[in-house]
Amino acid sequence: MLRAFARFISEKIGWHRIGFALSVVIIAAAGVVLYRMLHNIDIQEVFKALRATDAKDFFLAALFVAFGYFTLTFYDLFALRTIGRRDVSYLTAALAGFTSYSVGHNVGASVFTGGAVRYRIYSSHGVSAVEVAKICFIAGLTFWLGNATVLGLGIFYAPEAASAINQMPVWFNRVLAVTALIILVAYIVWVWTRQRVIGRSGWQVALPGGPLTLLQIVIGIIDLGCCAAAMYLLLPDEPHIGFITLSVIFVAATLLGFASHSPGGLGVFDAAMLVALWQFDREELLAGLLLFRLLYYIIPFALALAILGGREIIKGLYTTRVPPLATITADVLVEPEERKTTASSGGQKPSHGDGSKQ
Repeated sequence: MLRAFARFISEKIGWHRIGFALSVVIIAAAGVVLYRMLHNIDIQEVFKALRATDAKDFFLAALFVAFGYFTLTFYDLFALRTIGRRDVSYLTAALAGFTSYSVGHNVGASVFTGGAVRYRIYSSHGVSAVEVAKICFIAGLTFWLGNATVLGLGIFYAPEAASAINQMPVWFNRVLAVTALIILVAYIVWVWTRQRVIGRSGWQVALPGGPLTLLQIVIGIIDLGCCAAAMYLLLPDEPHIGFITLSVIFVAATLLGFASHSPGGLGVFDAAMLVALWQFDREELLAGLLLFRLLYYIIPFALALAILGGREIIKGLYTTRVPPLATITADVLVEPEERKTTASSGGQKPSHGDGSKQ
């Protein structure tokens, strides 16, 4: 029955249309929420809160963001080793990982934008388009395994944190967390028993085994933990909120922004955070969100563009130049026999008998 329903959706409606409609709904809802919460906000108080931010907390948050992006490079390295491309160095994986995620986070539709950046970098190292698609898949799997673990454990421990976003009862969110953890454990057992390969003949991916799946989860947890720690440091000091509670809210808000496909989750992530952290002063919370955007989105994006631009300039300078079109055209128009004679005479055109021009 589920297959028949999926086939009906695919043939009659189209999954891309459903995804587009879902993105529009999420963005529209976030816009309404942001307007209601921010239409009477005091901008001067926001600037005051920005100036009052502890420099130590700001730089410590920047370090956590930097370490989080460092962890992202292992998404690509792990994926490369999984598909058997051990010849590609860590530096290449780090370049592709950092730039693809920085661009994807900010431009939106990260599956496509990040994939395009990866292909641009990996193709110069002999990695095919199919292999790049596999890298994107394995890296995405690492991301989702980390999110499922953090949300499953976090919501089980603090279900009220999820209730602050989805407005569902505490018991419902705890059941949801248990369900997610059961599915996660079942997946780990499934890949642990024997080698699992998914896909069809033209495109197959061997899934990481049990121990490597645990490594994927650890990488994902460290990445999300660093990002959540950065956000935690930029929150107002009062009232106090637990780190696990904030982590659940942060990851859930990030996923909502990801599902919306809006650039950087703009508006969606912020609306979710403002709704869930209602107990904080709005101006101070907004200041913290702006600083987080600066550290996690704007600065890495600018660095990624600078790195990619510099790489293209360097490649352009050291790549063999194509001869000018006029030279190619002239060479093509010369008769084959004349070209041979010219080459044998040291570049001088042959004379015709008495020297008169023919």
